[in-house]
Amino acid sequence: MVDRKLSRRALLTSAGVAASTTLACNYGTQFALLANPPETETMQPQWADARVRGYRPLGATGFRMSDISFGCAGLSDPAVARRAIDRGVNYFDTAPDYSHASSERALGEAIRGVPRDQIFIVSKFCTPDGHLSHDAPTKTVIEAVEDSLRRLSTDHIDAVLVHACNSTERLMAPSVHEAFDRLKDAGKVRFLGVSSHTPQLETVMRHAVHSGRFDMIMCAYNFESWPAQADIFALARERGIGVVAMKTLIGAYGSQLSDFTPTERQSFPQAAFHWVLSNPNVSGLVISISRFDQIDEYLYASGGTTSSSEHALLEKYTRLIHHEYCRPGCGSCLEHCPRDLPIDDALRYQMYARNYGRERQAMQQYARLPVQGDECTHCPAPCESACPFEIPIRRRLLDTDRQLRFA
Repeated sequence: MVDRKLSRRALLTSAGVAASTTLACNYGTQFALLANPPETETMQPQWADARVRGYRPLGATGFRMSDISFGCAGLSDPAVARRAIDRGVNYFDTAPDYSHASSERALGEAIRGVPRDQIFIVSKFCTPDGHLSHDAPTKTVIEAVEDSLRRLSTDHIDAVLVHACNSTERLMAPSVHEAFDRLKDAGKVRFLGVSSHTPQLETVMRHAVHSGRFDMIMCAYNFESWPAQADIFALARERGIGVVAMKTLIGAYGSQLSDFTPTERQSFPQAAFHWVLSNPNVSGLVISISRFDQIDEYLYASGGTTSSSEHALLEKYTRLIHHEYCRPGCGSCLEHCPRDLPIDDALRYQMYARNYGRERQAMQQYARLPVQGDECTHCPAPCESACPFEIPIRRRLLDTDRQLRFA
C-alpha cells in the first residue's frame, strides 16, 4: 500500500511519472464555480450521432467491451440505455443500491429484445438498501443475486462484483465465494469481480489480482490517480484479468469551473477519457449516463487518443481543483477524526449532488452515515493537517451537512 503520508510529488517522482503531471498538483488553486452552471454546454455538431469506435478485450472473458461504457447509477429512463445500445455500447454496470433498485429495473426494460450475447451486464453483491456484510450467509448472498436477475429480467448476469470493497476480509469472504460458485454452476452468473474507490483500493486490487479468484477489477482511475495502480493494471492484464476504470472525470467539476472557458468545459470529458484509455492495460471505462445528450458527448471520445492540448487542459483542471477534490484511494484524514466520521464518503456524496445532479440519491446515502458533518461544528479539525492536498475538510463537511441533511 502506498504511504499516504508522503507528498504526491514524492510519490509521482519515485514512480517515474512525467514531471508535468507532478507540477500540475503543486500550484495554488483558483477554485471557483459558476453561480449558475449549465446542465450541459451547447451541443457541438461533431458530437451528433456519435458511436462507439473502439472495443477492447475484457481480460480472458472472451468479451470485447466498448471503450466508453454505460454506468447506470442515475438511470431512470430505459430509452436512454436503449439508445446507447443502438450506438454500440455493449457493457452496462448497475447495482441493486443504485436508486434503490430502479436502475436494474430500467436496464432490464432497455435490454428486452436485444440478443443477450451482444451485451455484458455487471451487477453487485448487495441489496437495494446497501452492501452485504462480509459475514452474510451464503443463502442471503444467493438470494440477493437472484433478486437482481428478476429485476433485470434476464437468466444470467455476466459479472457480479464485490461492491465498493475496502478490505481483503470482505474481498475473500467465504460465503460470497461459495455463493458465486453455486450461482456459476447454476448458469446464473459467469464471472467474478471487485469494485473499489476506497482508501484500501490498492491493497484490495492487488490482493484480488494475486488471488486467482477474480476475472475483472473495477476501480477509480483518472489523471489524479496514485501511480501504483499502473503496476496493478499491468499485472492484471498479464494474468488475463479485465480492468475497468470509473471515477474518470476527477470529481466532475469540469462543467462548473469559472476559470474554464466554454470550449474547455466542452472538451474536458473527452480529455479525461482519452487519458484513461491511453493506458493499454485498461479494458474500458464506465461513466454514469442518464440523459440522451450525454451519449453524444461521451461517445465522441471513443477510439480517440490524448493530444498535447488535452494534457494541458487536464493539468489546468487539476491545478484548479487541487485543494477541493477528495481523491479516491487516499484516506489520510480518516484516522485523525475524533468522531470516526467517514469523511471520504461524505465528500463523495456531496460531489454526487453538486457535480452529477444526483441530489436525492446523495441525501439518501448521506442519511445512512453513522456520523454526519454536524459533528464538525466545534471540532478543531485535526483531519485537515493530515490531508496531503490541504482540503478545507471542516468547511466542506459543514457545507455537505447543510446541503444533504434531510429536514
